[in-house]
Amino acid sequence: MLVNELPREIIEEILIRCDPCDVAQVAQTCRVFYSIICCAGDSTLWRELYLAQPLDDPRTAVSHDGYPKARPIDWKMELQRIMRAGTVVTSSNPFDLLRPGELHTVLGTLLDVVCNSAPKRTEESDEVSANLLWVAAMFRRGFLDQIKQADGTILSADERQRIAQLHTYYGITHADARPHSLVQSRAYVYSMCNYCSDTKYGPFTKKGVVNWVHMQALHHVMSMHLISLKEDEDFDFVIFPMSLPYTQTVVSEYLNDDEDWAGLTGSWVVSFCFCDHRDLMAFNEANRKQVDLSLFEDPGFREAFRSLDANLSVVRTEPDPEHPTRPIIHFYGEMQDSSTSTMTGSVKMTADNQIEWQFVSGEVGSTIWSSSGIQVGGLRSSFGVLGSWTTIFHEDDDPIGPFWLCKRSSITPIEI
Repeated sequence: MLVNELPREIIEEILIRCDPCDVAQVAQTCRVFYSIICCAGDSTLWRELYLAQPLDDPRTAVSHDGYPKARPIDWKMELQRIMRAGTVVTSSNPFDLLRPGELHTVLGTLLDVVCNSAPKRTEESDEVSANLLWVAAMFRRGFLDQIKQADGTILSADERQRIAQLHTYYGITHADARPHSLVQSRAYVYSMCNYCSDTKYGPFTKKGVVNWVHMQALHHVMSMHLISLKEDEDFDFVIFPMSLPYTQTVVSEYLNDDEDWAGLTGSWVVSFCFCDHRDLMAFNEANRKQVDLSLFEDPGFREAFRSLDANLSVVRTEPDPEHPTRPIIHFYGEMQDSSTSTMTGSVKMTADNQIEWQFVSGEVGSTIWSSSGIQVGGLRSSFGVLGSWTTIFHEDDDPIGPFWLCKRSSITPIEI
């Protein structure tokens, strides 16, 4: 008896134990296999193939706003997209495999995997999404650096945004450890032309959506104060509170009934960076007519990093017609230790399904600082909020810099 003469159920049972890429090859060998694999009236085979992969079950996955993935699930299409993306990302030269215009699709697939994953049920849980682990494993071969550094490659604005978003989620790459790379990120973060009322003086585009290129620069600058890497150091994946495992969404049983859906109540750590104001002014003056990175290339350049503890609590909420179960949260915070500073602000969902934080702070009765940022990852992610700070006056010579706000409990290492 030939293999293709076996009962359909047995053939499917054999195929389920194969790699999906091999299954696709088998479909091309004869009409019987093609019919079973590509023309089946139900999705059993492809569902079982999907569930056999080191990925989250999409039926239990949620998006970053805490809502389940849309049904029904096209198991065949979803798995084929993911396997194709994995093949491209792990290639020694992704551009040798990419078809014209395919990069945009591959990046979108990777973002779908990251942004639709199994949630944690409590902030204290140590369970890690299989989707996040899979993407981290795929990126260890250097895809993010390869795609940015490829000679002669012209990326569209949307492709640059998608790459930067994945980079921000992922964390630190080998290229990030190079001094020149950090110089470029600092130049972006401290360039005053990147801040205006249209961008809410933060990492947003003039259309009101997140500017991930800006976010990735902020992430890079902050990260290099949290970890210590040498330019030629060999590493697979740096796991720290601003990396992929910490972007996981937290969805409690009664989330939609909780006015504090963002999980802001509690003890936080707010960290921020700044450079000498004279250096800031000199850099921006020198860059009015041409690019001059010499300030950040100077071995004598110094960037301060500070952290303060703060307790945050919900003051009130107001309805958000665009997000009925995610009302706008207004909060109040008090700095701890010897500081007498306070914070007041709001948290809301954005049109592009992100979580936006806006707040002002300063000594009691003397508010002076304004901050604008985005929660990186899903609802209540351990990663926290990344953004930029300046003053409430928004004058031409105001100081600017990056900040990172995370729950005190989020600093606990994640085991993977």
